[in-house]
Amino acid sequence: MEEEIRKKFGDKLRKAREKRKYTQEEVAKKAGMSSNYFAKIERGEVNTTFDKIYKIIKALKIEASDIFPT
Repeated sequence: MEEEIRKKFGDKLRKAREKRKYTQEEVAKKAGMSSNYFAKIERGEVNTTFDKIYKIIKALKIEASDIFPT
């Protein structure tokens, strides 16, 4: 179940990023993390921290509700 949640979260994150026409590298830089780590978040491979999620939300200029699975 946790893996499924991470994958849904990553999918919503990717869609939000693509909607804004940002690359993974651009978002990662704005959020202060490596593009490799950000890519792992998008693929649902890591369980990241709230602090990093907050930075990603700010980098994408979106609301938290836009990316959390329902």
